[in-house]
Amino acid sequence: METIIQILARELNHPEQHIENIITLLDEGNTVPFIARYRKEMHGAMDDQLIRQLADRLQYLRNLQTRRDEVKQSIEGQGKLTEELSAAIDAASTLAEVEDLYRPYKQKRRTRATMAKEKGLEPLADLLFAKGAPCPDPLAEAANFIDPEKGVETAEDALQGASDIVAELISDDADVRKMLRELYWRRAGISSKAAAKEPEDSVYRLYYEFSSQLSKTQGYQVLAMNRGEREEILRVSVDMDRETALAALCRRVAPGRAAVEFVKAAAEDAYDRLIAPSLEREVRSELTDRASEGAIGQFALNLKPLLMQPPVKGFVTMGLDPGYRMGCKVAVVDPTGKVLDTTVVYPTHGERGKYEAIEKLAVLIKKHKVAHIAIGNGTASRETEQMAVELIRKVGGGVSYAIVNEAGASVYSASKLAAEEFPEFDVNLRSAVSIARRLQDPLAELVKIDPKSIGVGQYQHDMPQARLGEALDGVVEDCVNAVGVDVNTASAPLLTRVAGLNGTTAKNIVKYREENGPFTTRKQILKVPKLGPKAFQQSAGFLRVPESNSPLDNTAVHPESYAAAEKLLALCGHDMADVKAGRLRDLKGRLAAYGQDKAAAECGVGVPTLLDVAAELVKPGRDPRDELPAPVLRTDVMDMKDLKPGMELKGTVRNVIDFGAFVDVGVHQDGLVHISQICDRYLKHPSEVLSVGDVVTVWVKEVDEKKKRISLTMRKDRIAFS
Repeated sequence: METIIQILARELNHPEQHIENIITLLDEGNTVPFIARYRKEMHGAMDDQLIRQLADRLQYLRNLQTRRDEVKQSIEGQGKLTEELSAAIDAASTLAEVEDLYRPYKQKRRTRATMAKEKGLEPLADLLFAKGAPCPDPLAEAANFIDPEKGVETAEDALQGASDIVAELISDDADVRKMLRELYWRRAGISSKAAAKEPEDSVYRLYYEFSSQLSKTQGYQVLAMNRGEREEILRVSVDMDRETALAALCRRVAPGRAAVEFVKAAAEDAYDRLIAPSLEREVRSELTDRASEGAIGQFALNLKPLLMQPPVKGFVTMGLDPGYRMGCKVAVVDPTGKVLDTTVVYPTHGERGKYEAIEKLAVLIKKHKVAHIAIGNGTASRETEQMAVELIRKVGGGVSYAIVNEAGASVYSASKLAAEEFPEFDVNLRSAVSIARRLQDPLAELVKIDPKSIGVGQYQHDMPQARLGEALDGVVEDCVNAVGVDVNTASAPLLTRVAGLNGTTAKNIVKYREENGPFTTRKQILKVPKLGPKAFQQSAGFLRVPESNSPLDNTAVHPESYAAAEKLLALCGHDMADVKAGRLRDLKGRLAAYGQDKAAAECGVGVPTLLDVAAELVKPGRDPRDELPAPVLRTDVMDMKDLKPGMELKGTVRNVIDFGAFVDVGVHQDGLVHISQICDRYLKHPSEVLSVGDVVTVWVKEVDEKKKRISLTMRKDRIAFS
């Protein structure tokens, strides 16, 4: 039997030693970002996503082993554990297979079979189900078990009881269930119909008459049918040809039995009454689990580029939180996110309200030298955007605006965290501050919000919430640590996401710098209460100290590699002064000339660590987000009615889903690029080529103003319209 290490090595296609090393590191309490970044030599430079995948699979396999042991212990307690059964349980590769093997030995509630056994009919069932010489007359044999005192009045009663026992035996057979389960996945389908005879038009209209093979059903289709069923709009069923299933079942259980026809009848009863309903539930559950995992994976995939959007740094920014009745909330923040001014304007309250709003905001722009306006994309966003364009003209240009995804802003503004951060502002003004800061530094602001509230997935409310939260938290952690955190300016929520830190140590860091002034070295972080050597080891490489005299303290070079960095500089004819002055552009060339392996050996590190150190020395304090496409900043506005088929536009991908991507083209309503319109080759999923935040060129395919739908294409060959 394969060990867990061997299974993971085979599944992930990595050497067993690397797998064993990662398991050891995880068991020692090391964080995934730390392992991925600073222990590359131990695992062959696996990335954080693969290590998380390994950790998830490791947990499943350990749970599987625990369940195997529990099942064997239970069966052994009944005195029924054989060597053959024990080996079968050990060989089971899934929890479902283990439960199938345990089914005959599991304590059951009273069933027709248990009641038949209480009537003394088990010997009759054994006789008829046995393999061997044919039984000429099952009814005659059943007559021997008539016992009115036990409720067996006739031979037919006895035969029925025996049939119930045999049906349960067939249903509990692990091999039978495995065979039929595989048959279902090969041959069965799933279908949905409208629950009402004359259904109204709804988002489920595509599923009023829908059918698909199980193996070809997409995750979003499964989740849509599930939700429609819960809302009692749809009826969903698993469709398996009964005759095909019965034929396969009878071929498996009937040949060679003493009473073949009796066994076939019992098998038919077992299938209809016990197996088919159970398998339908199991198949539906498996489909849902697969769809949920796919949706969670897609949510995580979308969340990462959203968090990693390039910040618009160094500018005074005005945040506008649009609204109708309560007006448009306004906050002006300085380049560090500090609030300079707030107000409320009413651009949707008629022409006079719009004129007064423009006058008031123009004053704020000139007073604080505002460079950018961030507009939330919620209610009244369209009208606010039009007002912003007129405002920019009013102040004579020099200001641009961007539409910012405000998902979760209201959740944050009403949170305890926001109340602690802005006790002097009401809930609405906090949203405006958050929107402004989202343009300045999306990651620093979005970490304050539950990732599930950010809204870049599909059917997220239908997911197992604990699993979804765990996956998304992992993405946030990876993003924060990939970018690094300025220990002297980061908020407690941002610091909490740093590997090795928690809510308590993050708050203690903030409190320490408030009481003692900015940190001046990384080593000083060890003075923070409750932040011990292990937490420092895990977090130090991800914490930046720009105020330090050592440039290494403002890089991703871990303190344990400082000596290696200094040795590398010396080998290549440089020193720390060159790092500070940015004079290391030739470092990689000199390193290549010297020899990477030789240099790594002399520096006392592996080649992967050496190359990481060299990259940091060349660009100390670099932000990996700066290398990504910048957000689209606009100065003018379009309306949906301005869009014409064939029109070429630049847009920003807002969400990637199973069947396409939604793109913001600057008309308030996102357009859909169907998966077939993304490129001229087959795509299994749009995420193969698109990510949230990508800036793409699209062409308008179709516009339906009434239904507020925009169909786009990224294929220029598809812009010839009929």
